[in-house]
Amino acid sequence: MDLQLEEKTAFISGSTAGIGYATARSLVREGAGVILNGRTQKNVDGAILKLLREFPDASISGLPADFGKSDEVDALLARLPRVDILINNVGIYGVGPFFEFSDADWSRQFEVNVMSAVRLSRHCLPKMMESDTGRIVFISSECATLSPPDSIAYNMTKTALISISKGLAQLTKGTQVTVNTIMPGSTLSEGAERFLEETAKKDGVSKQNVERDFFSKVRTSSLLQRFATVDEVAQTIAYMASPLASATNGAVIKVDGGSTGGIL
Repeated sequence: MDLQLEEKTAFISGSTAGIGYATARSLVREGAGVILNGRTQKNVDGAILKLLREFPDASISGLPADFGKSDEVDALLARLPRVDILINNVGIYGVGPFFEFSDADWSRQFEVNVMSAVRLSRHCLPKMMESDTGRIVFISSECATLSPPDSIAYNMTKTALISISKGLAQLTKGTQVTVNTIMPGSTLSEGAERFLEETAKKDGVSKQNVERDFFSKVRTSSLLQRFATVDEVAQTIAYMASPLASATNGAVIKVDGGSTGGIL
């Protein structure tokens, strides 16, 4: 399917690995130019080179910034050109007992996961509204509604993204700009791979056994009963970022393998 993304430019926060990188790859494959982002110039340069090896004629650049540091965010926004597509993907994940999470732990996750999307959207949305075209896609998580008790701070940030996205969508009424949220389920990112490998090594079993146990004992609500691949999630993001998704606005699109349940 042609997603009509030629000559479109996308900025993807947190895109040197995981879902963000897979999304960049999907958009580039469809003919879009992409601006990558990671915490360091080294990570950004590495991701650019990796993509260029696969797509040597693509328009690929990058802007480093740690979204937990306001001065680096300000520097990124000063250099960020007008984009047709904004993917608010960057996020950090922390687990642990609720009673051991400090105010600083909560603030750090809120700053990176939520305020990154606020600042980027505040920068990009007015320009999209002015040109009457654009896509903003927030990347939430199944944890926004499942709210596992060992990641309450993280869960809160992912719920907040849905609320912000819904509110911004209301501002686009009557325009060709859309704002939507993607809600991935358990996804085989680099972090999930490490979890499988470390647990398998510790317990003396295969990664396949660890994955099977995770879905039979922890994420029991999943209908997929496996980790989604980053590419499976990225393909949905790419579609929602395209002109073909013009009739969808203010929505939460689940790519959760059925884990969050419900009729909607």
